[in-house]
Amino acid sequence: MNEETAPFKCGYVALIGRPNAGKSTLLNAVLGSKLAITSAKPQTTRNRIAGIHTDERMQVILVDTPGIHDAFTELNKAMVDAAMSALDEVDVVLWVEDMTLLARRVEQGKDVLDPAAAHIAEQLAGRKVVFVANKMDVVPKPLVLPVIAAISEAVDLLAAIPISALTGDGVDVVLDEIASRLPEHPPMFPEDEWAQVSERFLVAEVIREKLFHLTEQEIPYASFVEIEQFDESARETENLTKIYAKIFVERPSQKGIVIGKKGEMLRRIGTMARKELQELLGCRVYLELFVKVEKDWSRTKKGLRRVGFDAG
Repeated sequence: MNEETAPFKCGYVALIGRPNAGKSTLLNAVLGSKLAITSAKPQTTRNRIAGIHTDERMQVILVDTPGIHDAFTELNKAMVDAAMSALDEVDVVLWVEDMTLLARRVEQGKDVLDPAAAHIAEQLAGRKVVFVANKMDVVPKPLVLPVIAAISEAVDLLAAIPISALTGDGVDVVLDEIASRLPEHPPMFPEDEWAQVSERFLVAEVIREKLFHLTEQEIPYASFVEIEQFDESARETENLTKIYAKIFVERPSQKGIVIGKKGEMLRRIGTMARKELQELLGCRVYLELFVKVEKDWSRTKKGLRRVGFDAG
C-alpha cells in the first residue's frame, strides 16, 4: 500500500525508563517544543505529561512518565506508581535507556543489566516494547550490540533503536517505528494541538525547572510551584500576561536558600523563568514569585494531591 492511500494511525505511547535517561529530552525533540522540563538532576519529571505529535501519517499521544526508581518517600512512591499505571493505557511502550551506564558495564565485564534495568525489564514483560538506546552521541558503537543483545534476551522487543535525544539523531527512526505499530484510527485532537496540559501547568513547570537548575541538594525535591493568578486580561490589548506564583518548600531553611541573600536567588529564578515564559506564551510576561513553607508536604496526602497525585 503506498503512502497516499495508507490509513491514518492514532494511539498512545508511553516513555518509560530510569531517572535521567532522557525521556523528557526525547519528548521535546519529537514535539519540536518544550513541554517537559529537563535537568541533569534525576527525578525531574513528577507527573505523567502528554504531548501530541501529528504528521501526515499519524497522531501519537506521547506520555512522559517519572523515572522508575527505588521509592522511599511517599512522593517517590506516587511518582513510580504514575509511571507504572501508564503502561496499562498505551499501545506501545518506548523503553528509553541511558546507554552510558550499560555500556560502562560491558567495558567492566559485568552483567549488562544493572538492578534498575533488570527491574524495568520485569515490569515490561508481555508488553509491546521498543528499546530506545539513548545518548549514543557519547557511547562507542562497539559497546552497543552487547547491550541490545542483553535487553533483547530480557524483553521480547518490537525493535531496538540507537538515538541521541539531545542532537536529534535517530528520532525520525523512532517515529517511523511508532507509525508502523499504532492502530488505524482518526486523530483524537486538533492538528495544531501539541499538549494535553494547560498553560498554567506549563508555567509552573518552567518555574520549577529553574529551581532544579539554580538550587542544590534537597531544594528541587522539596519544592513545588502553584500558580496563584494567571491574568490574561491585557494579553490582547497590551500583549501582557501577569503571573503570580508561589514556591512551596518544606522547611524555613529551604525558604532562605530559595530567596537567597537580599533576594538574589529568587530574582535569578524569576528572571530566567520570565524569559522562557515570554517565548512560550508569545507575549510579555510580568512574573512575581513568593516563597512559602508547608512543612513536610511531600509526606502528606494533602501535599501529594497538590502536585497531582491521587494520595487515596
